[in-house]
Amino acid sequence: MNYTGLLIGFSTFMCIGLFHPMVIKAEYYFGRRSWWGFLIIGLLALTASLLVEDTLWSIFLGVVAFSSLWGIHEVFQQHERVRKGWFPMNPKRKAEYEK
Repeated sequence: MNYTGLLIGFSTFMCIGLFHPMVIKAEYYFGRRSWWGFLIIGLLALTASLLVEDTLWSIFLGVVAFSSLWGIHEVFQQHERVRKGWFPMNPKRKAEYEK
């Protein structure tokens, strides 16, 4: 039996499940400027994915990289969701949500 597909599927599922709350928390505590952190994580994971020789680890790092890069988009979307009142606003950064 070959478990590689299951491992990749599970790791992808877990990575997406991890990045969803990370985006919410990052936007809450750091606002839209948190996109830099997702960019750095994404670029580091992308570089590591290219350098790692093991196929399974390379795939996993690629999934982390693109999940993180997609997180950049989601940070800005999360900001809009907070502005619309769908998610709680950080009261310390109330002025950032006023238009």
